[in-house]
Amino acid sequence: MLTRILEGSHDGRAQMIGAALETRDAPERRAVAAGWRACIELDFERRGERTVLARRRHQGPLMVQSAFYPEGGTCHVYLLHPPGGLVGGDELRLEVHAAPASHALLTTPAAGKFYRSDGARSRLTQRMRVARGATLEWLPAESIVFQGARCVLDSRIELESGARLLAWEAWVLGRPASGEAFHAGSFRQCQELWLDRRPLLVERNDAIGGSAWLRGAWGLAGRAAAATLLAYPGDEQAVQAARRAIGGGSEVFAAASVLDGLLVCRVLAGGLLELRAQLERWWHALRPLITGRVAVAPRVWAT
Repeated sequence: MLTRILEGSHDGRAQMIGAALETRDAPERRAVAAGWRACIELDFERRGERTVLARRRHQGPLMVQSAFYPEGGTCHVYLLHPPGGLVGGDELRLEVHAAPASHALLTTPAAGKFYRSDGARSRLTQRMRVARGATLEWLPAESIVFQGARCVLDSRIELESGARLLAWEAWVLGRPASGEAFHAGSFRQCQELWLDRRPLLVERNDAIGGSAWLRGAWGLAGRAAAATLLAYPGDEQAVQAARRAIGGGSEVFAAASVLDGLLVCRVLAGGLLELRAQLERWWHALRPLITGRVAVAPRVWAT
């Protein structure tokens, strides 16, 4: 990759990279193209009446600050990525472990962004383990895939019997609010959920800019935004609650089903606002059934 360009002047990195590429020779250009690396590991434990962030280790620009307790013992944590986005060659890795009896809710304060690349891929890898009796809620903001991006979003969640999970993954191709479609680039989504080392969900989506899959009824049907919400354990009561919570009118296509105790909710929407509204409707409806707690939204959602 010879160039990496950010939209506008986001955090100054576009100018920095552009100047570097104009003045450095080929080996140094390859070093720039190697991208930034960041990793964070988070371990949650139950201590007394509270879940605490017992261990955190990070390298590079991926971090958390203080834990919050807006609802008693449940630990709310906001994952921060100060650069705000990934360009070609960047790699982020998130590892989370929820120990027995712990209850953690993780979210992000803003959308993640995959900026366009002239060659190298960017990658976000997420690995989460939820022990017996633990509860994990993984509710990040959406990922925005800019036109021309080449990126991978690779997520795997491993549950033990007796664990509880509410997790969603949302992404938008292009910037529909600005009239930018996804005519070029590639986005690979890998999503897995395992229970006691047995797969409950393994899927791959390859979105190629300008492809028929983006337009066809068998794909995204012309919708730029998509999300999947997973809930475990799910049952008929949960699936009925999810179906009752579907809204948004003709701009939203949504469905819910349960198989082998895993509730899977899918939504396609024309833009971010409709997509996020549907995810939050599902979360409010399902949280009492899955975790035994009423929905108390993270404070950062109101900012």
